[in-house]
Amino acid sequence: MSLFVDRISRSQSTLQQLLAGVLRQSLALLFKPVANPRFSFALQRRWMGIVALSTLKARGIGSHDSPVGDVPCRHYQPLHAQSTVLYLHGGGYVAGNPDSHKAITSHLAKFANAHVVVPDYRLAPEHPCPAAIEDAVAVYQALLENGVSPASLTLMGDSAGGGLALATLQALKAAGTPLPSATILFSPWVDLTLGQLFDTDRDIMLSHAWLDSGAAAYAGEDTRNPQCSPLFGDLSDLPPTLIQVGGDEILLNDSHRLCAALNEAGTATRLHVHPQRWHDFQLHAGVLADSDQALMTCARFIHQHTNHQEEKGANA
Repeated sequence: MSLFVDRISRSQSTLQQLLAGVLRQSLALLFKPVANPRFSFALQRRWMGIVALSTLKARGIGSHDSPVGDVPCRHYQPLHAQSTVLYLHGGGYVAGNPDSHKAITSHLAKFANAHVVVPDYRLAPEHPCPAAIEDAVAVYQALLENGVSPASLTLMGDSAGGGLALATLQALKAAGTPLPSATILFSPWVDLTLGQLFDTDRDIMLSHAWLDSGAAAYAGEDTRNPQCSPLFGDLSDLPPTLIQVGGDEILLNDSHRLCAALNEAGTATRLHVHPQRWHDFQLHAGVLADSDQALMTCARFIHQHTNHQEEKGANA
């Protein structure tokens, strides 16, 4: 029996390796060439939506759209959800929406048994910083007003949404608003000066040129402003934080620097680097085993740090 199980395990491992290779090549061919400043942001947004059609929503998890704090939001809500996650999607501040990140958010709702709220926040260049922060703060405060306890609330974000999550935390703390119980960030983009990017040609999704165009659209010339680059803001007295990042991506240094800075400021932070994985590999949940495992780790982190309380009026 043990030999049979070992053979099955090896077979599955080989299949996953092949699948990872196919996904890597597909993204290199389909995503990175269009995530380029030579194309308009409108075209990039449309193309991201097309590419997102290849990702899978979790089975058995219903969703609906309903505003929170006058901000349009997507909700993924299992029956008897025990906690709430406010998830801020990535897209370089210039693209992305709740549908483009449905694989992450729906599987997270399933694995964590959580009500996941995904704001469709305003994008640059039409709405530069701090519009996205204002939207995220409005949703967070409305959740509290609707009866969601901070002790049962986790703030999450990926890429630009990871930077936005950290900037939102800093804005909430400055306003004296109770902070969530935990923070989870995927490949957070927290330094828009681009001064210490990880120099790699292995990143199959992002380029320096595209990040530079997004930074200019969102921050203008003041890219070191802590609202835009929260790495340079106040990192003390923030919730326990988990950071996940791929080993083959240009934003790897942002995660290392942020983890070190948070821990130095007294904020308990853990960093998980996933070897041979690309930016936002969690988007392949339901297909890639590593993506599922990463989200299951997030679910355990959420359960560890939240007090499971019954939500009241969270859909308002």
